[in-house]
Amino acid sequence: MRTTRKLVSVGVLALIAGCSSLNPFASKEKGNPPAPLVELKASMAARTVWKAEIGKSNKYELSPALAGNTVLVASNDGNLARIEADSGRQLWRVKTGTDLTTSPGSDGNLVAIGAAKGILLAYDMDGKELWKAQLSSEILSAPAVAHGIVVARSIDNRIVGLDAKSGEKKWTVQRPLPPLTLRLAPGMVAHDTDVVIAQPGGKLASLLIATGAPRWEVEVGVARGATELERVTDIGGTPAIYDNDVCAVSYQGKVGCFDITTGSARWTRDLSSQVGVAVDQRYVFAADDKGAVSAFNRETGTSAWKNDKLSYRGLSTPVSVGRAVAVADYQGYVHFLDREDGKLLARVATDGSPVTSTPLLAGSKLIFQTQNGTVAAIAVE
Repeated sequence: MRTTRKLVSVGVLALIAGCSSLNPFASKEKGNPPAPLVELKASMAARTVWKAEIGKSNKYELSPALAGNTVLVASNDGNLARIEADSGRQLWRVKTGTDLTTSPGSDGNLVAIGAAKGILLAYDMDGKELWKAQLSSEILSAPAVAHGIVVARSIDNRIVGLDAKSGEKKWTVQRPLPPLTLRLAPGMVAHDTDVVIAQPGGKLASLLIATGAPRWEVEVGVARGATELERVTDIGGTPAIYDNDVCAVSYQGKVGCFDITTGSARWTRDLSSQVGVAVDQRYVFAADDKGAVSAFNRETGTSAWKNDKLSYRGLSTPVSVGRAVAVADYQGYVHFLDREDGKLLARVATDGSPVTSTPLLAGSKLIFQTQNGTVAAIAVE
């Protein structure tokens, strides 16, 4: 499960990032066996409408990305493909010729993706390579593309903005790193003229996309504890935006929502998670490190419900759809919970391998990508 980690020595990692890192892709934690799945009589219809194979993610968190009415998917061994969201029909697939280390990012006009040795690749929407750029170190976070700029972050916490047409570097922002970090892929999301960036150390920042100028920075999780290990509080997943709220969660920290314009906290609650949150009109959903799924009132942060029936099953980032919230586990099962009270409604199997990626809502379909490379579209009724 993700709660057991491998510590990479400071000396080795300093060669590539200048800090040490904890690997979240570890085996199941001893002493905390996953909750067994009980027989479930489905009270909601959920079915797989199409499947595609892209290739294994291996130790990387590779998630599907939306581009209009199509889905972009990638594999660690270099496959990049564009698929129709409704039918699963593959529009194109390219072999990039290098290992891929991030999920794709797109604005519907360009696809950007991180590759081995800190290379950033750009393609047009027909799969033609446009340019490549060298970043300062390994890239784990999916790039954000907006307003003619590609924003990318390397694991030394250097954030760069590149011209989407040429790949020319427009600006660079270097943010500090704590002594220990999780080997996660903290996400970025473009909103209006800004890009909101999750960072190691539990911080959330907003930068102007055009120039990289800072708008605000806020701590989601405050480091606590006597040792550096106890003080690790990195943000997991990609910040989620709804109306004027941006919501996020940190490891050994808090879950909360913040004003998208000023960064001021609307509310925070203690919670530890290595994956992101889902947000809808009424609730913020989070899956914690112990496998409990919780719902909080989006405006006030008050607890709506908590379901611990999936304890220690290595849950993914949740996703809200209709009357349900869905979350996947380390065996590739997708579980649907009632968004109002958290009761289990339905369960759908994929290919038996973990889902560490962030699920995608594409129209009325949920898109899940497993570590073994199955891309599954699930419809609910």
